[in-house]
Amino acid sequence: MGEVSERERKIVVAVDEGEESLYALSWCLKNVVFQNSKDTLILLYARPPRPIYTAMDGTDGEFQTLHPTEELPGYLFSADIMATLDRYSYDVAEAVVEKAKRLCDHLNNVKVETRVESGDARDVICQVVEKLGAHILVMGSHGYGPIKRAFIGSVSNHCAKSVKCPVLIVKKPKNSSPLSSSSN
Repeated sequence: MGEVSERERKIVVAVDEGEESLYALSWCLKNVVFQNSKDTLILLYARPPRPIYTAMDGTDGEFQTLHPTEELPGYLFSADIMATLDRYSYDVAEAVVEKAKRLCDHLNNVKVETRVESGDARDVICQVVEKLGAHILVMGSHGYGPIKRAFIGSVSNHCAKSVKCPVLIVKKPKNSSPLSSSSN
């Protein structure tokens, strides 16, 4: 046990707005992170990119093709609305990361870092894990059934297939909270 606690490990935990990721983090803190180790815990939030509203904002390309010398018609969403959406996205990211950091407050010698990256969660998580040379990736599972997973995809499944380090996918039991004190 002493040999393991002397190693420096980079443990990436993917966090999002769902209870599943907070449960995975709390499970990781109880079962993976060693209290007096030189572990570095990286809390990673993948902020979704701004959606593109080409079908809704009048810039679907048809107008430009028909009228190449004229300006594009006005946007459905003003710059103020887009700025508000961006600010909301940043606020959500900050709230998620702060909530995750609070779960790590009791750690003594473990370094806790946070990262907020923008992009598709599947790509962001895989890229950050590889870039950091992480030793393990910990993720929660939403537990989507096969039909819903077929339509929206499984981030954890994609990452498990794509990254080179071990991936720990933690499934939240149906009757537990992210902060429950029972060890599962």
